[in-house]
Parts: sequence; C-alpha cells; structure tokens
Amino acid sequence: MDIKERILHSLIFEAIALGIMISVAISFTENGLKTMTGLALVLSLIAMCWNYIYNLFFDRVFGTNRIKRSFKMRLGHGLGFELGMIITTLPLIMWVMQVDLWTAFILDLGVVVFFLVYAIIYNWSYDVIRDRVVSMSS
Repeated sequence: MDIKERILHSLIFEAIALGIMISVAISFTENGLKTMTGLALVLSLIAMCWNYIYNLFFDRVFGTNRIKRSFKMRLGHGLGFELGMIITTLPLIMWVMQVDLWTAFILDLGVVVFFLVYAIIYNWSYDVIRDRVVSMSS
C-alpha cells in the first residue's frame, strides 16, 4: 500500500469504529456525549498514528502480500497492535474518565476485545475487496 491508501485505510477504519465506540461508551458509562466523543476522537488520532507506524513496520518484517496472511498471522498482528494501544492509552483513559487503574484497564480490555475482532474482520475484508478491485483493473 502506498501512503495515500494507508491513510484512506485508516480513515475508513476509524470512522466506522468511532460510530460504534461512542454509542457503546455512552450506553455503558456515566460520561456524557461530549466527554466520550472527545476521548474517542483523541484515541482515534492516537490509533491512526500508531496504525500507520505499526503496519509500516509489520509489512517490512512480514512482507506485503496481505492476501496470503494466515489467520494466525492476522491474530498476532491484531494482538501486537492492541498491546501498543493499551500501553499508550491507559493513562489517558484514567485521566479523562477519572477512574482508577483497574477500572481503566477493564474498560481498555473491553475496547481491545472489540478492536481485535473488528480489526481482523475489517483488514481481511479490505484486503479481499482491494485484491478484487486491483484484479479487475489489471
């Protein structure tokens, strides 16, 4: 993927995720729309930057043939990404939501489980659709 496509890939991913996460966060926490939207947007920006860096590194190490990646590789890819996100976002979640480390960790784990499943489905779908579009234009 070139830089433009990586940016498009991230923007689509984050737009869908934001819609889902803000709705769920408002439903399951005592925080209002403003707080959860602000937190979600900052987390999204962090995730997009991390996504770009992480995937650039991942492609250099494991190659760019994304269609041939196994489920095991995709699972490892998702877990590695989410571990990096937990490390960087836990303090922010604690501060914005005014919760202790344990509560923030549990909330973050819920987010990780969602994003792990979502990322695998999204990336696999994106890769298959991209491969079909590229094949049709060749």
